[in-house]
Amino acid sequence: MLALKFEKLEDFYQVYENHRTYVPAVVRKKHIRNFDEQVWRPGKFETSQSVLELGTGTGLFLAYLVAKGLTDFKGVDSDPKTLEFMPDNIANKVTIGDIWLTLDKLEEKFDRIVMLDVFEHFSYFEGQKLLTNLKNNLNTNGRIILRVPNAASPFGLQYQYNDLTHKAAYGPGNLEHLAFASGFNIEKRLSARRGNYFKKSIENLVHSILNRCLTEPPPLWGANMIAVLVPI
Repeated sequence: MLALKFEKLEDFYQVYENHRTYVPAVVRKKHIRNFDEQVWRPGKFETSQSVLELGTGTGLFLAYLVAKGLTDFKGVDSDPKTLEFMPDNIANKVTIGDIWLTLDKLEEKFDRIVMLDVFEHFSYFEGQKLLTNLKNNLNTNGRIILRVPNAASPFGLQYQYNDLTHKAAYGPGNLEHLAFASGFNIEKRLSARRGNYFKKSIENLVHSILNRCLTEPPPLWGANMIAVLVPI
């Protein structure tokens, strides 16, 4: 390995390829179920809408949109290697490059803008700037959907701190604070949970008991949380 300098968080992207796992964008029933529950219904999606995803990864969410019958979408990602794992019909709609530079040139408006496991890679100040700028790319009645690690939950810390490129930690409270500073209200927030129905049912029971036993339980128990933002 060449001699690399690590003096700021962004420098860890130099070895990010060795840290992350690339998985082909193959949509399975469990993905459809999870995205339906966590994104589609909370975000009030319709197949006639236009969608922009920032930070597509290998394109799993965009492949999900295709499976749902939504075809008016675009994506942006900074990692060129993700294209190797994308179906051609998705890769053709994804721009590889710096998000800031890409957004500066983007004149289109969208009904929904989605960032899944992306927003925490921006500092609080960068996040405020990003949301403020994205208001210009939203159609009337448009929404922004975020999924971030839930730092207010004891189960969210593993997702927050196992990645050195995360610049900000969010719970329901400070995410709402930042949204308001950017000209948004949070219309809906919920835990983003994986796993089968049985495990979720057991979790619900355990959380219900803990809510009654603890003096200060977290507002959301999920390790990750979804927030739906609407312009004020």
